[in-house]
Amino acid sequence: MQDIEAFLIDLDGTLYRGKEVIDDAPEFVKWLQTSGRRYLYVTNNSSRTPEQVAEHLRHLGIPARPEDVFTSSQVAAEYIKTDGRSGKRVFPVGEEGLCTSLTEAGCEIVEDGPADYVVQGIDRGFSYEKLKKASLLIQSGATFISTNVDKALPTEEGLLPGSGSLAAAIRTASGEEPLVMGKPAARMIDFAVERLGVSKERSVVVGDNLETDILAGVNAGVRTVLVLTGFSKEEHVATAQGRPTVVLRSLTDLRRHVEGTDK
Repeated sequence: MQDIEAFLIDLDGTLYRGKEVIDDAPEFVKWLQTSGRRYLYVTNNSSRTPEQVAEHLRHLGIPARPEDVFTSSQVAAEYIKTDGRSGKRVFPVGEEGLCTSLTEAGCEIVEDGPADYVVQGIDRGFSYEKLKKASLLIQSGATFISTNVDKALPTEEGLLPGSGSLAAAIRTASGEEPLVMGKPAARMIDFAVERLGVSKERSVVVGDNLETDILAGVNAGVRTVLVLTGFSKEEHVATAQGRPTVVLRSLTDLRRHVEGTDK
């Protein structure tokens, strides 16, 4: 790990848990800055803009600028921007973060159609009408894109329907599988590495979830670090679809590992 130049870092479970910062997260990011290493916060969250994500991190004491954030909505917008099609008309099923990313990428937001793409993320105003429009547009030839397929969102109320639950409804209604942008698909990691201008061989994905963070890195051919501060436990590794390169207790242990002082 001592040759790593770029860190692709998950948020919830890696830097914070819900509303509480993980103790060594601020110092770890400050170490990245002072040591000249590049990094991006990569998140499946599609509802927030990079500015809102950065503000939340700063509120927790973690250094963050909007340009340090890469959301699944931005991945979807980047995909459309580089897809090669002339048409950029998009019917969005999502919230502010999704619509902002699409607009900034030069997409034309449409409310009814026709559309070249249906792009879906978390949408807490999801309705039968939106499901109907999305399904009909996809059946008419629009490409179906899902920002992420996380089935549930952990909250203080319990597990709530996530973006993947809405994707399943649209998939069932339209008969089409979505192109997935966020983790565990490789696209987010591919675009993130390209954005940082560092090779995959010198990059690492850091996260707490074997099913999303680690599998995304594996799918993209990038080294991975599972930190045991969140969702996945060490005993889950043996049966995981994607095996991490390294399993460590904390971000502090990762810093020591990179510095070669963990012997």
